[in-house]
Amino acid sequence: MKLLKELAGYQTLTPKEAIRREKIEKAKGNFWEYCLLMNPSFFKRHRTYQKKICDTMQALYEHRLINKKTGKPYDILILNLPPGAGKSYTAALFATWCYGQNIKNAIITVSYNATLAETFAKSVRNMISDEEIKGDDDYYVPNSFWSHLKIKRGDGAMNKWSLEGSNMSYLATGFDGSITGMRGNIGIIDDPIKNAEEAVNESVKEKHWRFYKNTFASRMLDGAIQIIIQTRWATDDLAGMLSATFPERCYELKIQALETVAIKDEDGNCIKIEKSWCEDLYSTADLLQKKKTLDRDIWDANYMQEPIDKKGGLYSGGFKTYAPDMLDLSRFTRLISYTDTADTGADYLCSICCGVIDRYGYILDVYYTDDPMEVTEPETARRLGEYGIHEAIVESNNGGRAFARNVEKQLKKLRIKKCNVTWFNQSKNKKTRILVNASNVMEQLIMPEDWQSRWTDFAKALVKYQRKGKNEHDDAPDALTGVVEVINGEVKGKHYVRVGNKRRFGL
Repeated sequence: MKLLKELAGYQTLTPKEAIRREKIEKAKGNFWEYCLLMNPSFFKRHRTYQKKICDTMQALYEHRLINKKTGKPYDILILNLPPGAGKSYTAALFATWCYGQNIKNAIITVSYNATLAETFAKSVRNMISDEEIKGDDDYYVPNSFWSHLKIKRGDGAMNKWSLEGSNMSYLATGFDGSITGMRGNIGIIDDPIKNAEEAVNESVKEKHWRFYKNTFASRMLDGAIQIIIQTRWATDDLAGMLSATFPERCYELKIQALETVAIKDEDGNCIKIEKSWCEDLYSTADLLQKKKTLDRDIWDANYMQEPIDKKGGLYSGGFKTYAPDMLDLSRFTRLISYTDTADTGADYLCSICCGVIDRYGYILDVYYTDDPMEVTEPETARRLGEYGIHEAIVESNNGGRAFARNVEKQLKKLRIKKCNVTWFNQSKNKKTRILVNASNVMEQLIMPEDWQSRWTDFAKALVKYQRKGKNEHDDAPDALTGVVEVINGEVKGKHYVRVGNKRRFGL
């Protein structure tokens, strides 16, 4: 009976009404088509980047965005797009489309501060409250697609409101606020960093990370999806920390303002030129002018999605990686360890275990910590035993000699007799060593595929280390340099310790 009534309704429609109804039905299940109808002056079919964003967001919502390595769907989408790409507006439209899919969806949004959060929340609420214009067949509002979408009467506060038929639908807050009284299955973080000054402010970035871990993530329901929208200011900004900590969960959609494309010149030669990602939003000429005018850091971050601390990074080229389950341990000709003890209370101990094949070192384990010696000495010994290290070298500077002797005592307690612990005095300038050996480190040392999530603090220290200027910590690159020096025979232990009942000398 219901189907007959619907068919009868279609038969009484005018041609224009029938076309409109057909568009509506298509858009209900297709977010891209929905955006095209909601704002045809901004969303255009030839703007292919917009379709890519919309399709990716819908795939995330429908759990069809699959990580090919794990076979599981991504649940975190990181959007890094140039200014004017409409990322926040698209996210607001996405919220209304999601409510159309399921009125029980609960959305939590977080912005830089309460003001921006309320602006985002107001945008979503106003869309839902908007009404059709009679006689205008080209004007659409969410209610055009889902007539039941209505703000609950008396529950329409700017930053916290509900839809009719739902207990709690939407909550917006800033990083300086809180999330109470609601849990969500859709989380959106929009624009966490305000400017370049905040991008290099460690306390601000740490605050964002703590808020995400302890507040935002704790309010997400099982199976929830998250969308992080931001300019890529720094390698350790929120997007960077998420990608490093949860690489298997994060899908990054990055679009740069200028794309390098290959064309043929008049003579038929292939040449490369820079071209705008969307010519009718920003012309290539305009972008090239901005590239010349803006400070390089601002251009790289805002328009090219390159963190401002990455260009000057010593290891910006990235490290080679290996799949741990594909590594043939029997091929190792040496099993070595290099330990740099903490110079001061503010420094870190860094102890690296490595298997050597020819002149290449496969990093097996990294112990990077600011724990006291009474903790690090037995733990270092345990790791040396776990990875079967035969040659363990410790820098004797700043207490390293005593550390090496105490590690040897711990090895005896563990009944590990095949590890030869030696120490040496490092007389070369630390920064010079690090800079000179940077290319060898990236060429000869190979990390496990998940190294950035396995050793988060260590990875962060390496990625942030700058070729020029002052660095807060150098323990990670110093120890990594030491590993290469050991492999290449530039460093050898010069003092012996007693292992078992025998005295062994330098390596």
